[in-house]
Amino acid sequence: MRAKITYLVTAAVLVFYFLLVGSRGVMLIQSGTLLTVTFGVAVLILPVIGLWFLWKNTQFVRRANRLAAELDAEGGLPVDELKRTPSGRIDRDSADEVFARRKAETEKSPDDWRCWFRLAVAYHDAHDTPRARKAMQRAIALHDAEPARA
Repeated sequence: MRAKITYLVTAAVLVFYFLLVGSRGVMLIQSGTLLTVTFGVAVLILPVIGLWFLWKNTQFVRRANRLAAELDAEGGLPVDELKRTPSGRIDRDSADEVFARRKAETEKSPDDWRCWFRLAVAYHDAHDTPRARKAMQRAIALHDAEPARA
């Protein structure tokens, strides 16, 4: 729950910032000189890109959470079996061991979104965020491609 609140607060702050920057861009455009109009248009592009990125990221998180809820209902969420150091950090060898199992599971069933979801979690635990995101995107795509359940 804390992560959701943090995400919502961060998103709200970003939207406020984008609105503030956008209003400055409009003010520059209203000045009417070639230089200020050019800068105003450039300033307006940044909030548009930021809002698009925020929207895409929010969609990704919602879809990943939907998969997590479905997997949890099936009893298939990965269990946290990682060893930790006294400070609470994940032990690297433990993460590598779990990752190897998840990768082998995914190679055996490359069309199963559940395997890709668990692989994404293993990548995340190994602190490989780009690959975790790609694996989760693959899980989402495979899930969306499944025929609708009655």
